[in-house]
Amino acid sequence: MTAEEKDQFQNACKKLLAPTKTLCQKEFTHSGATYGELYELAAGLKKNLGRKGGEKWICLCTENKTVIAAAVIASLAGACRLILPYAFSAHALSEMHDAAGFDAAIADRPEELPGVEIITPSTGDIAELAPDHLRNLDEPFLRLFTGGSTGKPKVWSKTPRNLLAEAFYLRDHFDISAKDLFVSTVPPYHIYGLLFSILLPIAAQARIMPEIYSFPQEIISTINRHKATVLVSVPIHYRSLKVENLSVPTLKMAFSSSGVLNRADATYFLKNTGLGITEIYGSTETGGIAARNMADGQESWRPADIVSWRLSGRRLAVKSDFVSAEMERDPEGYCITGDEVQPEKDNRFLLLGRADGIVKVAGKRVDLLDVQNKIQTLPTVRDAVVIALPADKGRENVIAALVACDLNESQLKKLMIEKLEPYAMPRRIKIVANIARTATGKTDFRRVEQFFLSEK
Repeated sequence: MTAEEKDQFQNACKKLLAPTKTLCQKEFTHSGATYGELYELAAGLKKNLGRKGGEKWICLCTENKTVIAAAVIASLAGACRLILPYAFSAHALSEMHDAAGFDAAIADRPEELPGVEIITPSTGDIAELAPDHLRNLDEPFLRLFTGGSTGKPKVWSKTPRNLLAEAFYLRDHFDISAKDLFVSTVPPYHIYGLLFSILLPIAAQARIMPEIYSFPQEIISTINRHKATVLVSVPIHYRSLKVENLSVPTLKMAFSSSGVLNRADATYFLKNTGLGITEIYGSTETGGIAARNMADGQESWRPADIVSWRLSGRRLAVKSDFVSAEMERDPEGYCITGDEVQPEKDNRFLLLGRADGIVKVAGKRVDLLDVQNKIQTLPTVRDAVVIALPADKGRENVIAALVACDLNESQLKKLMIEKLEPYAMPRRIKIVANIARTATGKTDFRRVEQFFLSEK
């Protein structure tokens, strides 16, 4: 960024703490909170937390979009730092507390957080959020997690620059405006949901539907009843939208992320709505990297204008303002991702697959090695190999586990449930006396895969 661009960005961030009277009268959630009420809630959080001494880490155990938005604004004004959980289960929260710690929580179900201080949001004077209170734009203020109960969670921090630079870019690149109304099928406490269903609308001063919509007829009827213009969803929900009455004439944008969109699902959506789905490629730690739209007839991805990329061997390396501080950088500031790519013309690239053991299951990221490590801690388990098999349809994965133990399958599954999130549970399990290794002591993954595939 040039000095002028840095000043422009900082001024844009300061405006987020200085809402105009006109904005305050505008709806934030459809038929719900106004922007004024949103900012009053943020001001109340800042005043309340400012009395407690020191800057606390607050875990947002809520799906309430207005509360999450208010907490982010309050945090930008220096009230607190935030932790977004990957799940609300007791063991997930325990793992996150062990990994990063938090001082208090804002929770939809406080009874599930015994011993944790619960913050109850209340309103305050918007003057508490003066622009000169804006925190350092390069200071981490929010933590997210990946991995979850598939192993020790990985902690990724985000600075205001990481998140707001991406929100502003998305607003400008996709021409999102105050006239837009967002419908989302993804929770707001995940990075994709936070960016696309909260921060992007706020950056554009747009409106959002307050709920999270999952069922196909619910999604379609909500869009049509309220004349929504932007859909934020994931591949599994676009698959469910392959219904005869699919018609959403007011939509101008349909986003998808958290997994590769099946071509047949994208084609059906395009054929029945006239709208191509825009896929966003990236991760929690890298932020958004690239996009593509099946309506363009392209399998390759086009990097965002403000993202630089190159190859590191066969792996993709990126540099942008969106990348978390924990990512290792080379002397030129590039971070190596876990994906292998093939360069294409016009500065585009094809994704060839993961170079590590991370796969997507039902839109969730699962580390196969961590699943394997969890299983190996169970009673009587001598050895285990965990792999991903292709699903019968689409490009999702099915987790399979070959386990050497003295348990039967029912006993093993019961123990696994205590260690793993539902989406990380192996769907196919085979118990054996011993697992053969190569002469060098390595696992013959191809042989293991064929073992499962031959039984289909």
